[in-house]
Parts: sequence; structure tokens; C-alpha cells
Amino acid sequence: MRIAVTGVSGRMGRMLVQAVDADDRVTLAAALERPGHEWAGADLGTALGGAERGLAVTDDPAAALGSADCVIDFTAPAATVALARMAAETGTAMVIGTTGFSEDDIAALDRAARAAVIVRAGNMSLGVNLLTTLVRRVAASLGVAYDIEVVEAHHNRKVDAPSGTALMLGEAAAAGRGVRLDEVADRGRDGMGRRNPGDIGFHAIRGGGIVGEHHVHFAGPSEVLTLSHSATDRTLFAQGALSAALWTAGRAPGHYDMVNVLGLD
Repeated sequence: MRIAVTGVSGRMGRMLVQAVDADDRVTLAAALERPGHEWAGADLGTALGGAERGLAVTDDPAAALGSADCVIDFTAPAATVALARMAAETGTAMVIGTTGFSEDDIAALDRAARAAVIVRAGNMSLGVNLLTTLVRRVAASLGVAYDIEVVEAHHNRKVDAPSGTALMLGEAAAAGRGVRLDEVADRGRDGMGRRNPGDIGFHAIRGGGIVGEHHVHFAGPSEVLTLSHSATDRTLFAQGALSAALWTAGRAPGHYDMVNVLGLD
């Protein structure tokens, strides 16, 4: 499979390049950066501080999509949505690890998925997606007497809060209860006021080099059940994204997630 990686100068972009290079089932067909980036036109190998590899970094998304079977994108919502529209035109599969989308962004991705295979997940790890499945089941089993609180922690450079993974867990909890998350979400409380029954609370911690920690608390009148996941190495996200890319081969167009990829649905 021919893979294109976006944002190759960033932390995830570099890890994705390493993951592709280490897997003989795939080849790096394109390395994409934003228009005008200092790496544009440079050999990817030398830009990464190594030997030349004969692949120039491009800032032309059409060229990148045209040379690839699947593009893996961990960038920013606006850039991801624009790329998804182009993927729909070219029929290129797309794996999205970007977070922080608005409802309008999600609607745009849904439209793109009518013509392209799109796998989007707030977190690409096996453990987190198993956790999502468990959260949904527990939420369905416990009544509103059990308050749900999602607490997440990430490094001090993360720009969105709550994290995409936290929202994914909140969506799972809401689905388990048969409600819409946007109707029950309570983010970062401050000031006076009691907790509303049935709300799903979110709290974000930012500091240091924390890779990613997520805890979902089900707090009942006499007990607390906590489901947790801690990431210790960011390479797991790159490996998960590569697994998702391989999974797209031969799939019908649609908007999928890692639960589909892992067969947990």
C-alpha cells in the first residue's frame, strides 16, 4: 500500500514516517507539509536529519493524494477537512487522527465519506478503543444514580481540551445511556452550583510531558468504579494509524472508526 503522511515535520508526522519505513507491507509515497513550509521541496531524509532518500517534501495536497492509496493525517481541523474534500474527489482513503472538530467539520467529513473511505478516531490505540467499548457497556448497565466524570491529562503543548479521546469516551457513555453528549456534557466547572443528575463531566489537566491519561469515574452513592488508560509511548498512535490504513483496502466508502478497524463493533 502506498501511504502519504501529512505534517511530516511534526512529532506525529515523524513517527508515522518511521512506522511506514519499518513495515514492509507499505511504502511512503508522499510527504506533505502546509504551503510555504520551509521543508517544502527539500529531500525528506535530509530534512529529518539523515541521508537523502529521493523523496521530496511537497506542499501540494493534490499531488500527494494522487500518488497514494491512503493518506494519514494528524494536523488541524481546517486542514483535515480540506484534505478530506480532496480525498473524496480522488477516491483516496484517509485515516484521521486530528482532534478538535466542530459539528460543522464532522458534517463535512460525513459528506466526504460518501465517496471515500475515512477512518477517524480521537485515539488510535487498541487499549483506548477497548476502553470505549467498556465505558458504553458500563454506562448502559448503571443508572443515573452513578455520576460519570471523565478526567484526562496531556502534555503542556496540547491545544485542544477536552482531548479527542475524552470526548470519544464521553460519547460512548452518552450512547450507553441513550442520550446525546451535547445535551449532558458539563465541562470544567467553576463557581457555585450543584451537579445536575445525568450530566457527564469533563476535566482537563495540562502539564509537562504527559503522553496521555484518561479516567472515567462512575461514582455511585456507595461506590466508585473507575476505568482507566495510560499511554506511555506515542509510537502506539502511529502503529494504530498504520493498522487503520491497511484496513481501508477494499472497503466501501464510509465514515469508520477504530472500533470498526479492531472488530469491536
